[in-house]
Amino acid sequence: MTTDAHSANPTPPANILARFWIYQNERFPVIGHGILIAAFSFSAVSYSSLLRGQIEWPRLATVVVAFVSAFLFFLQLRLADEFKDFEEDSQFRPYRPVPRGLVTLRELGVLWGLTLVVQLGLAWWLEPRLAPLLLLVWGYLALMSREFFVRDWLKARPITYLLTHMLIVPLIDFYTTACDWLAAGANLPHWGLVWFLVVSFFNGVVIEIGRKIRAPQDEETGVETYSALWGPRRAVLVWWGAVLVTAISAWFAARQIDFAGPVSVLLVMLLVLAAVVAARFWQNPVTSRAKLIETMSGIWTLLMYLGIGAVPLLYRVLWGG
Repeated sequence: MTTDAHSANPTPPANILARFWIYQNERFPVIGHGILIAAFSFSAVSYSSLLRGQIEWPRLATVVVAFVSAFLFFLQLRLADEFKDFEEDSQFRPYRPVPRGLVTLRELGVLWGLTLVVQLGLAWWLEPRLAPLLLLVWGYLALMSREFFVRDWLKARPITYLLTHMLIVPLIDFYTTACDWLAAGANLPHWGLVWFLVVSFFNGVVIEIGRKIRAPQDEETGVETYSALWGPRRAVLVWWGAVLVTAISAWFAARQIDFAGPVSVLLVMLLVLAAVVAARFWQNPVTSRAKLIETMSGIWTLLMYLGIGAVPLLYRVLWGG
């Protein structure tokens, strides 16, 4: 792949807000990510509430803190990638925002610092006991940003790399649920929360593999993808396997809140749709069908969270089921 249209205009705007607007559009689309993170955070709060037997809408403060905190966590993940991948991006992907000079690492570092202040302030405002859990997520993210100090060892073991990096997702999920159960006065969450955390882990795997499956002609030198690592057909099989494991975990999660029946219907429909998408790429691994896998990963994750969190709570609040 050659340099893209972004490199055609090497002079970035002078206005920092304009530059950050371009940056978010390329590397962290606020609207697209915001919708998925809103479903993620609201469903986490809803699921926790249902486990506690609380059949009512969560407090607005809880919902806001959970969403903003989760959104900033995922932004921090993107910022961490910019720092740890800077050398590789400069060598192999000079069209990206940081190597081409749209924004600097210093500016991104300042943004990162501001997100930490906002998260800590929100945690202290909602429930001070959230602070240690916040530090836990920050600590794991810091280790990730340093590749756990074994970068070469991890790079040589792609599956271990994937699994260790995906553990951040259930940690973020645990924090967002704590915005409910800690704020409600509990000292520990309901044990059934484990299944929701398992779902979030495998949803992360689905998205991560799905976004790194490419058609052979779209592979780039120096860009690590699972389709390049395993071959396109094996990669799509692993992706569908992750989808299947997520579905099984989601069924057990739904069972904890007595919503396994409706979720089973959703799971069957989504599994069939995902299988069709995977089969089409298997038959003909072209660009459009690779993009469809990434799109399906997002749809799967969005509906999975809504199906085991927000929808069950909405149903019970409105109809008392």
